Amino acid sequence: MTVPRMQLVLSENWTMTGGKVDLPLVVRWAREAEDAGFDSVMISEHIVLGPDACANGIMGNPRDYALPGNQDPYMPWPNSLLMLASIASVTERVGLAASAVIAPLRHPLLLARELGTLDLLSEGRLTVLPNVSWSRDEYTALGVPFSRRGRILDEHLEIWRRLWGPSPVSYKGEFSSFEDVYFEPKAYRPEGPRLCFGGAGMHDAMVRRIVRHGHAFNPLGRPTPDEMRRLAEAMTAAGRDLAELEMVGGIRAAFPDDRSCGDLTRALESIPEQMSLGFTTFCIKPSQFTDDPYGVTAFCREVMRRVESTMR
Repeated sequence: MTVPRMQLVLSENWTMTGGKVDLPLVVRWAREAEDAGFDSVMISEHIVLGPDACANGIMGNPRDYALPGNQDPYMPWPNSLLMLASIASVTERVGLAASAVIAPLRHPLLLARELGTLDLLSEGRLTVLPNVSWSRDEYTALGVPFSRRGRILDEHLEIWRRLWGPSPVSYKGEFSSFEDVYFEPKAYRPEGPRLCFGGAGMHDAMVRRIVRHGHAFNPLGRPTPDEMRRLAEAMTAAGRDLAELEMVGGIRAAFPDDRSCGDLTRALESIPEQMSLGFTTFCIKPSQFTDDPYGVTAFCREVMRRVESTMR
């Protein structure tokens, strides 16, 4: 059986630094993950948070994943693209996953410039998960209509598709319009950075975006067999094969209480089952399993050792 690809989640690990925002240390973790054999690292984003960040109550164990409505509004969210640019400068091989880039909160030309530049800096190592996110307060603060966020994202995707092609480029849409813009330099690949889509459920818009633009799929939780069948049928109807997509699963800890880390052995047991469903890449957040900010190298090596041993 093929050894799965492992992705280190670098967001939301502040329990390892006592709440201190130590960005150089996060960059170092990425280099340590590369040295240990991890395939990629991932950073998510918010621009600002509002009161709706904790509308459902703050998560019990601060090591858990931040989800819609369960996080402390004071949680730090550094700029993900700047962080990945820093990581690109100290690594050579590891993939860079810009997860949950909230595209509707930016102008499509500006965001395309940032993504294209990062893709060039990293020599094609960038994967972008553009999404609409969930916080109405965040959209209100930035003056973007929350109810139209899906249509804004679709315009972004169509504009990027054109920008990666020949200049000049013109576009006239509901939210953005421009004529004869010269967009140079392009991204590293002729088709632009790899695009990943994911989130909760298999709604129509997600299926459409994956089929038209997607190179990878990263669901929130486990999709049902019916949802996967629907995606496969949509890919086939468009002349594509579901096997083209990188399928991104997740490793999540079960915490014994709100003060302790989870058990790594138990968490890794889900990998073979996920692989049987077609998943090939697995995200793991170090703070769910260790509180030692200087033990990431050992943690990553242990993960790789156990994963490789399981696959033999």
